[in-house]
Amino acid sequence: MNVKLKQDSWINEAFSALAEGGVDSVKVEVLAKRLKVTKGGFYWHFKNRGDLLARLLENWRDGRIRTIAEQTTTNQSAYETLRFLLDLYTGPSNPRGSAIELAVRDWARTDVDAAAAVREVDDARLSSVAALFEQLGLDADQAYARAFLFYSYIFGQSLLHTGGVSPNETQIKGLCAALLVPEAS
Repeated sequence: MNVKLKQDSWINEAFSALAEGGVDSVKVEVLAKRLKVTKGGFYWHFKNRGDLLARLLENWRDGRIRTIAEQTTTNQSAYETLRFLLDLYTGPSNPRGSAIELAVRDWARTDVDAAAAVREVDDARLSSVAALFEQLGLDADQAYARAFLFYSYIFGQSLLHTGGVSPNETQIKGLCAALLVPEAS
């Protein structure tokens, strides 16, 4: 048994527990058992569970904001970047990533620190995508509203169970993409 696991191992396992059962599933004893170590090793890296949760939020927030910046600052046109984002987030999903996103958002309903992290991520998402819509010629208010619709669609469609409902889900997603990010005329 490796008592001195790296901090990243604990955080990664905490993310797995969060994705599987929400914040209440992130417990020191449970994580130690899953990692096959004693819980004493946990205290090499964290003061307590609260410290782990704070670092978990920090890791999620910083990672999401960094990814948003990378995805929206490209050599492609604003139109190509927006269509890429739609394809990326409405295509075959990352179930663990989606579960973590939902778990953090659920956690934010009852925890001020989680709510602040979600707000920061949402602000980064909306302002980055609004800037792309401004590049397409929309004024600031219209660009922000379009960015809001853009992310509402991305998150909303991921929650819908469309299997068997639509004979042509790809066509519907294409029509939605054309409404959100129309080609320049």
